[in-house]
Amino acid sequence: MRVAYFDCFSGIAGNMVLGALLDAGLSLSQLKKDLSKLNLSGYELKVSEVKKGGIGGTYLQVKIKEKKTERKLRDILRIIEQSSLEREIKASSQKIFNKLSAAESKVHRKDQKDIHFHEVGALDAIIDIVGAVIGIKLLGIEKIYASSLNVGTGFIKCSHGLLPLPAPATLELLKGIPIYSQNTSAELVTPTGAAIITTLSSEFGKMPLMRLENIGYGAGRQDLPFPNLLRVSIGEIKEEEEEDKVALIETNIDDLNPLFYDYLFDKLFKVGALDVFLTPILMKKGRPANLLGVIAEERDIPKIKEIIFSETTTLGIRISEVRRSKLKRERLTVETKFGKIRVKIGRLEGKIKTISPEYEDCKRKAKEFNLPLKEVYEEAKRAARGWIFCR
Repeated sequence: MRVAYFDCFSGIAGNMVLGALLDAGLSLSQLKKDLSKLNLSGYELKVSEVKKGGIGGTYLQVKIKEKKTERKLRDILRIIEQSSLEREIKASSQKIFNKLSAAESKVHRKDQKDIHFHEVGALDAIIDIVGAVIGIKLLGIEKIYASSLNVGTGFIKCSHGLLPLPAPATLELLKGIPIYSQNTSAELVTPTGAAIITTLSSEFGKMPLMRLENIGYGAGRQDLPFPNLLRVSIGEIKEEEEEDKVALIETNIDDLNPLFYDYLFDKLFKVGALDVFLTPILMKKGRPANLLGVIAEERDIPKIKEIIFSETTTLGIRISEVRRSKLKRERLTVETKFGKIRVKIGRLEGKIKTISPEYEDCKRKAKEFNLPLKEVYEEAKRAARGWIFCR
């Protein structure tokens, strides 16, 4: 799995995220091309190589040509929604702005829909946030980690007047996130930067074990007593199969009407059974019977027991805890010549081990086109392989 680790020893701002991604290999021309899908004008991306504390980095500035515009949340969400960006990029960008708006709403004690974005609602914030999401997608990053955040201290002048640092909206966004203040009296974490990293990062803390491939430094505007840089490390982490523990509930049944099993299975699945199966067995005195097996989470055992005792003729059941190993699973919908079909992908250490089209989807398409089920099934697998290859 391709991951990125943001080391926020000097805080984080929206333009620092973009600068770090560009420094780590993001194509500026491709970034500009994708940002043009927002259908916004009045800005220019200016990228330069700088040194902070003797370390080289990339400084990105969004130069605004339009007059300063205050926008409400709905205005920003509409701009993103009406763009031709991919749905995934739209959703992540809108999620960041919704989180930012919620923080502003809490701080100013106003309804979210009434919040006027000032600094963070300006055009440069839209470019920073959407650009960061685009950059992460273009670099193929699947998961983001981040360090604890150095937030700075002091006061800052803004449209609301003189505010303490971290800014109130920033602090609201950082609830539940490990933060500290060290080395300087300055704003190190901006509301935009806080919204981006708290929305996109899965974990905060130490760098995960990875095979390092690229490193990037995004420079901040200020000159500080230490390098004002956001460092991103991009690499691959080894994916092990998932393992957990589940309950195996079993009972031997030799005198239940076979017609009843369908109803029994249905009831068991409805209360949370992960799997239900029958195994033909031979009991004492040569009597043929069935071994009923149910795999379930521990919390569902009481409901499973109740159904088995109520719906079967058994006098006792066996319950044991078993370890279960699972491949990393990914669900997607592929476009085939028969229409859309859902597919499950199983991976081990990043390598595809299984491609399994959804049976019900394939059955429906086979009936619709009057084709053998296996033909539809294989077409779905081919489409999934093509999607994976082009990804």
